[in-house]
Amino acid sequence: MNRVTIASVGLVLAWTTCGFGEDWTAFRGSDGQASGQGNPPVKWSAAENLRWTCPLPGPGASSPIVLGDRLYVTCYSGYGVPDGPDGAISELKRHLVCVDRATGKIVWNTVTAADSPEDPYQSMLREHGYASHTPVTDGERIYVFYGKTGVLAFDLDGRELWRHNVGKESSPMRWGSAASPVLVGDLLVVNASDESLSLRGLNKKTGEEVWKAEGTNLESAYGAPAIAKISDERTDIVVSGRQEAWGVNPATGKLRWYGEFGRSGAASPTPIVHGQTAYLFGGRGSSTVALKLDGKGDVTNSSVVWKAQPGSYTSTPVLVDGRLYWLNDQRIATCIDAATGKTVFQGRTSLGRDSGKLYSSPVAAAGRIYQVTSRGGTIVFAAKPEYEELALNTIETDDSDFNGTPALSGDEMFLRSNKALYCIAAPLAK
Repeated sequence: MNRVTIASVGLVLAWTTCGFGEDWTAFRGSDGQASGQGNPPVKWSAAENLRWTCPLPGPGASSPIVLGDRLYVTCYSGYGVPDGPDGAISELKRHLVCVDRATGKIVWNTVTAADSPEDPYQSMLREHGYASHTPVTDGERIYVFYGKTGVLAFDLDGRELWRHNVGKESSPMRWGSAASPVLVGDLLVVNASDESLSLRGLNKKTGEEVWKAEGTNLESAYGAPAIAKISDERTDIVVSGRQEAWGVNPATGKLRWYGEFGRSGAASPTPIVHGQTAYLFGGRGSSTVALKLDGKGDVTNSSVVWKAQPGSYTSTPVLVDGRLYWLNDQRIATCIDAATGKTVFQGRTSLGRDSGKLYSSPVAAAGRIYQVTSRGGTIVFAAKPEYEELALNTIETDDSDFNGTPALSGDEMFLRSNKALYCIAAPLAK
């Protein structure tokens, strides 16, 4: 591992002092709800509402996270770089990049060499590459998941603190892994489905393994776990697997509940938890299931609130004012009622056939839904019971793929492509 410092870090001020918006510390935000409190722009382009551009050292499908006056994002280089030189798989490197929020300048770039060959750059791996897991932070450390290289923790200056191996295996499809780590208390939870068909609970301070939960149900389970606070005495880790969903006790790694809900195939979306209900997506047929979260043991026949189609196959929908919103691979905007599962609308967007696939997930702010597509731009539509398209935004100077879910903080949106990180925001007052 080596670390490149671009500028001195200096004193990191709290966002409340600097006037920055709320932190966005994990995939889909600090609370996992993918909703921001500010008012980011509706429209942008290379010439409008683009505050700064930060060229990145490599591609990636992970999302940026925001902590105070810094952003953190992962990339990869050396092998499997689209439109880049053909390198050897032994040359694969990951980058954890720290960016100054105000200027868009790289503060430091910590490079970690892959210590074990990853799956070859072919098939579905060509769609997302080797930096698909979004980091997570507790405000003291940055935690990253680098597949077969392991789970790593860094301090806020980019120094590696610990590293833990979670497996070196590959799934039969060899699609690579993508699940982002999550924090619950002093535990870092990692879905190592591709590496070892396991869910791991690690001590976030030391990297020591606290527990390990294994099962073939985790094959092709690419979504991040979700944290459900059931009561003051009970918190569950909700995991969506190939056939079953699990509720795991974070203290022991043991199953509190499990159930089969008529789904099969890859489980890519992350569960959404709202109150005492979890929403599960994905699988063949892309159905949606709503579950009560007060059960124990086999809840297959006791906890289902409703089952419905349509569903989302890859991206995780967003829940706003009692309605679930997402975009499917046919470029149809979909809304269903979260209480009943009934379809509220399906609206055809202005996205063209060359928009690419959807690997990012929608985010919401100021009564709007923002959905990034790989190659067609970002569609913005109203979060209301009728479909109303508000804008389709592209950055014309960037022809690379946009696969990362945006981060929101205050009135700013942070958007990453395979080439750059962008701050989407209105011009600063002079």
